[in-house]
Amino acid sequence: MARVAFFTFGVLQERIGHPQTKGFEDRTPGAFAEASAALGFIDYPQEMVARPDNPRLVWPAAKGPDRDAMMTLSLWKDLESVFAFSYARQGIHADALRLRKQWFLKPEWPNYVAWWVADDHQPTWQEAVDRHHLLSVRGPTADAFDFHTPFDATGRPIGALRRPIALDLTPRG
Repeated sequence: MARVAFFTFGVLQERIGHPQTKGFEDRTPGAFAEASAALGFIDYPQEMVARPDNPRLVWPAAKGPDRDAMMTLSLWKDLESVFAFSYARQGIHADALRLRKQWFLKPEWPNYVAWWVADDHQPTWQEAVDRHHLLSVRGPTADAFDFHTPFDATGRPIGALRRPIALDLTPRG
């Protein structure tokens, strides 16, 4: 059975540690805790959050050499689960999503990309950056897509996800 890999990426307006990014930085641990407890969440296959000071990481070209950015990589049971978490109406992540313009540059690239992976596959940061690039240059395909033009695990297009479907969003455990 396939799972959904989900990669997010944003370039900060200021360096990490700057007073302008403090609100985002303060919310990050809570947002990760919310995601980890969400119905359909499976795992963070790499380090939980990619920090700009980690020299081992590969970053999308949009980051540039003089900017800090944030990216996440997570695995989900299905597309509906990650969509429901991403666009929940309340919680720390919802709050951060509403306030993102205070912390991040207006993107000229996708904020996120999703793709299907086999159960035994652990996506890497390089793979995530490559999928992000694919979505940036080709638009949505079965290999790299968004919620507006999603694909099922067999590669067939499905209808756009516009609102969370009727999922039980009660945190696990």
